[in-house]
Amino acid sequence: MRRDDRDEPFDDLFREIERMMNEMMSGADTNVDFDSAGGPGPGTGTGSNNGFGSDTHVDIHDTDDEIRVVADLPGVEKNNIELECDGKTLTISASSEHREYDERVSLPRRVNEHTASATYNNGVLEVVFEPAEKSSGISLE
Repeated sequence: MRRDDRDEPFDDLFREIERMMNEMMSGADTNVDFDSAGGPGPGTGTGSNNGFGSDTHVDIHDTDDEIRVVADLPGVEKNNIELECDGKTLTISASSEHREYDERVSLPRRVNEHTASATYNNGVLEVVFEPAEKSSGISLE
């Protein structure tokens, strides 16, 4: 039986999505293939040492009072998490038996890193910063 475009109305759409995802992931040793049964599997970015960007989610919430960074770190023990901040970038380093995470999160505005507080519960890391005070003017004499 000859394959007709009417049999697969979304075939062109899926091919274009595959092309764009493969282009976006180039250099990451991944290859998206929607034709395989069950969707992406081994060799498609779900292996170990992929860190953030593969299957970890990071959210940044910026309000008047605080900047909140929420990151999913599944399978990581609290003792295996290191956090550093220079006021503009939050660095999250973490490891589990199967993964290494090393993420640099650009914050939406300067924060006071000395007021930071962090909690980790059930694989979810939450770091809260106070915004940095506006810089004071410098008088020229």
